[in-house]
Amino acid sequence: MKNPIAITSIASFSPLGKTTNEVWKEYLNPRTLIVEKKIGVNLNFVARLSDDLTTEVQLLRNSESKYKSLDNSVLYAILASREALKHAGWNDSKFGINIGSSRGATHLFEKNYKEFLESGKVATLTSPTTTLGNISTWVAQDLKSKGPELSHSITCSTALHALLNGIAWLQAGMAEKFLVGGSEAPLTAFTVAQMHALKIYASNEAFHQAQCDNFKGRHKQEPQCQSELVEDLLYYPCRALDLGKTKNSMVLGEGAAMACLELGKHKNALAYVTGFGYATDDLKHSISITDEAECFQKSMKMALQNVSLEEVDVVVMHAPGTIKGDKSEYKAIQKVFGKNLPMLTTNKWKVGHTFGASGMLNIEMAILMMQQQQFIGVPFVTEENPRKAIRNVLINAVGFGGNAVSVLLSKS
Repeated sequence: MKNPIAITSIASFSPLGKTTNEVWKEYLNPRTLIVEKKIGVNLNFVARLSDDLTTEVQLLRNSESKYKSLDNSVLYAILASREALKHAGWNDSKFGINIGSSRGATHLFEKNYKEFLESGKVATLTSPTTTLGNISTWVAQDLKSKGPELSHSITCSTALHALLNGIAWLQAGMAEKFLVGGSEAPLTAFTVAQMHALKIYASNEAFHQAQCDNFKGRHKQEPQCQSELVEDLLYYPCRALDLGKTKNSMVLGEGAAMACLELGKHKNALAYVTGFGYATDDLKHSISITDEAECFQKSMKMALQNVSLEEVDVVVMHAPGTIKGDKSEYKAIQKVFGKNLPMLTTNKWKVGHTFGASGMLNIEMAILMMQQQQFIGVPFVTEENPRKAIRNVLINAVGFGGNAVSVLLSKS
């Protein structure tokens, strides 16, 4: 790294909560936040915001007329960004913004398109409220920033690419501070149906059958195949990082996460970015990665080129809960680290896959583990290589197209 990059604040707005204490408390709880909800006409596994956070979104929407027509992806970003700035103590407007989203104004676009199909007409604000740049623009307006406003979609690695962009601007001397992150509100019938079409989404039927089989084995009686009758069993529809699973188990979540970046050493730094890497797989088709995730091998090696492998204590994996996605990333980690693997974890068993926001939620998880000096693992996976301290954490993200990013964080 040319100069140290400090993360002086991080804030999120997700099913985990919105304050640091709420998020950490949820990570300490071994139960998942994934539940069954009707999305469209079908029951699906999803991780949704709590009722309190949903109310907060609605209050923001109703606070001023200009917010009424905005998609949830924009409102989530505004709420998370306000908190990030407050905790960083940024009192001026001299900062840049780069917020990404895999799909942008998903709900609003689908709603407006449905109205168009039915009536042949669209609402006046359809175009300006569904453009990809809509999120960063509205966050900039809300925070009264005077720096550059950038938006992009690089699918599920979007938030970490936003962090890379922020670093580039800071290292080039083109900005003093940068707000970076991702926001996603993908819990719509059409989006969930797309994941089912790819055959990667968690199946209700398969999950309930597995629960019943588990119940029979434990209690030696014939239960009805309903999850409420096996509530004594921990409820994990998304089996992220379970390398022995035989069914894909990805589940969608929603939320936003933002970090404040500053150049150099800072007393209030939560962590420092001490390495980063990026790479793209040579794909045979548009949605998968290679069997040994060559993109991750390259991005991790690039991020770790100035640190000894033995110094990396944890890898927060992308691990979406799919058979191939989890196994290929694990193989890539084996290729890079050999037999002495760091501790491995992911949060998607807990909060689902939040697409463009997922990378920054992983950054938040990494920072919390370093602050608390406590590893948060996956409840149904046994950690084989425990470390005594958490000083350096590598965070991975990859999206459709095989575009991987790896970021190394070090304790401040």
